[in-house]
Amino acid sequence: MMEIREPNKTTIKSTPLSFENTEIAFKHESNADLNRAYWLFKIINLNFLVKIGPPITNFAFKIGLPIKSLVKATIFNHFCGGETIAECEPAIQNLQSGKVGTILDYSVEGEDEEAVFNDTRDQIIATIKRAKGDAAIPLTVFKVTGVGRFDLLEKADAGLTFSAEEEAEWQKIFDRVDTICQTAFDLDVPVMIDAEETWIQRTIDLLAQNMMRHYNQKKVIIYNTYQLYRHDKLVSLKSDFKTASEENFLLGAKLVRGAYMEKENKRALEKGYPTLIQPDKTAADRDYNLALRFCVEHIGRIAFVCGTHNEQSCMLLADLLDEYRLSPNHPHVHFSQLLGMSDNLSFNLSNAGYNVAKYVPFGPVKAVLPYLFRRAQENTAIAGQTSRELDLILKEKNRRKI
Repeated sequence: MMEIREPNKTTIKSTPLSFENTEIAFKHESNADLNRAYWLFKIINLNFLVKIGPPITNFAFKIGLPIKSLVKATIFNHFCGGETIAECEPAIQNLQSGKVGTILDYSVEGEDEEAVFNDTRDQIIATIKRAKGDAAIPLTVFKVTGVGRFDLLEKADAGLTFSAEEEAEWQKIFDRVDTICQTAFDLDVPVMIDAEETWIQRTIDLLAQNMMRHYNQKKVIIYNTYQLYRHDKLVSLKSDFKTASEENFLLGAKLVRGAYMEKENKRALEKGYPTLIQPDKTAADRDYNLALRFCVEHIGRIAFVCGTHNEQSCMLLADLLDEYRLSPNHPHVHFSQLLGMSDNLSFNLSNAGYNVAKYVPFGPVKAVLPYLFRRAQENTAIAGQTSRELDLILKEKNRRKI
């Protein structure tokens, strides 16, 4: 029998929800942590430094300057859990002390060697094994480009014919993804497949759907990711739900706005095709919020993760759960933010009884740098995000008188 979670009905929220309570938001942070975060976001707020930081840092690593300790003590320490799973343990426990879960995210990017792909597969499997039976790690995650060559995924997406060697390489990618998903299924640990660039996403979607078709028969183990800053993704979500219903499997959906807007628009312009990115933020917000409502309306057959730093969308989902008389901690609903960002959302939501988990990236410092720089650049690209972080930190510093 398929495990379909019927609504856990309730008539009230467990605790009034506000995103302004900085005492709750930063309870897990020492005064030193708070001061370090303040100065880090002050630096991030200087767009010039964020832009010149990546080439300078990469050059310093290339010529052997001893800057690893500086990077690790600052931006790495704030946005990452450590270089290994073991080093992430303090972050896991710190988050859990505030009733916030951890999503261990092995964040090595941009590699293209078979040995690295196999090692990444093994690291992802290690996160799944670490999560087994531990409520502090409710979800796991991976990127398909972590276990397969980007150019081959792009060729598959374009519908081009593979050579015999490429067919064998593609089979290895499929096998790595399947091994990860099989492990997640065997250990009863949900795993999310991250979204990536549009020109490889169709292939990722097909892989994810194949995995859901096989492993989501009784409960949601596999989640695919929907980037709602794409104008076609609300339609995709509804279409995938229809397929899941007709073929009798459950849908796992992680809802995000998206992470590649500038790159996507630039490529569309260069290659002369219409961009898939929404015309404006209002359109992206509209589709994101409609996707939240759709998932809540079909909660019996969809488990979903609300991955956002948008306060209005978080409050909307809380209100939707209330409107549909669903328990704040319904097992099919999670909120999620990134480590080091939007603690006012994560910890106030968890304090009010909602399921919340933070992405906790880890990996060797040098290998995780592309992820870290993208995080910093996204902060400057999102209007008001860095200023909001600074205002909240300053409010708490004033409350503590530090």
